[in-house]
Amino acid sequence: MSYHNVRALIGMVMLGGCAVEPWPPAPPVAPDQYAAEFDEWRAERRERLVTPPSGPVLWIVLHELAQGPTPFGSDPEAPITLPATSSPPVAGTFVRSGQTVRLELAPGSSLTLADGSLITEPLDMGNDRSEDITELAMGSLGIRVHAEPGTDRLWVRVWDREIPEKETFELPEAFALDPAWRVAARFDRYPEPRSLPVSDVLSGTIEYQTPGDLVFRFNGAEHRLTAIQNPNSERFFIMMWDSTAAAATYPSGRYLGVPLADSTGWTTIDFNRAYNAPCAFTAYSVCGLPPLENRLALAVTAGEKRPAY
Repeated sequence: MSYHNVRALIGMVMLGGCAVEPWPPAPPVAPDQYAAEFDEWRAERRERLVTPPSGPVLWIVLHELAQGPTPFGSDPEAPITLPATSSPPVAGTFVRSGQTVRLELAPGSSLTLADGSLITEPLDMGNDRSEDITELAMGSLGIRVHAEPGTDRLWVRVWDREIPEKETFELPEAFALDPAWRVAARFDRYPEPRSLPVSDVLSGTIEYQTPGDLVFRFNGAEHRLTAIQNPNSERFFIMMWDSTAAAATYPSGRYLGVPLADSTGWTTIDFNRAYNAPCAFTAYSVCGLPPLENRLALAVTAGEKRPAY
């Protein structure tokens, strides 16, 4: 019987006077295809981690912007210090006023927009959560203003496209691919989306939005994960922690992308694609930590393991 037919037949079956709800399997996939798609996903993930601007292996600076001026350049006394191979002693100043960040260039600065366009006057910077992102370039460096949802904090993020680690980086080992960790999940939507504040690795708080929970069963037990989704999301975003974090996986938990639920309210969680947050690879990250609701009472022996330190 097909996955969709099983779901359509879900009803109340009485066993010993107790109501038991049948649970559908995940949609079938050919083993060879499943393994090939997993290998492709791993290869693409490796490339994303070393590709600017979002590849954390390349990040070299994360500086929280205070209100007022913050000079930057290769001067060791500058609040934001850049490599002398790419930057003059003073390249410019970021001036923050409220949530606006203005770039003021120093005389003779080689800083340009990412497409090579010259900057001839002070420039208001769009951050990487805004519709109009401003990306700067100077030598091998890229620079942008970073923001996180639900917080008024802003940071300057700098990456180096020629960092040596780019060529030698290898993905952490993963658990052996196991189809048993590919499970059907029911989406339990809330009457209204809720705020989901989570702690981050910089001792702050990020505020996400959650439309509901994903409910799945494993080894006969039922578990829930609070899903994150913004209006433009094409997938649910999950931050989770499980007991493998004690020794095998990243201690602060892992992330997971899950397809949005279909018209019947079901989707598939593939824990083989659980992955490490950027903070597993760099100190220059603002990573949200799994909320208490997403601390699973089981060992998820699937997905990416912790990096070798």
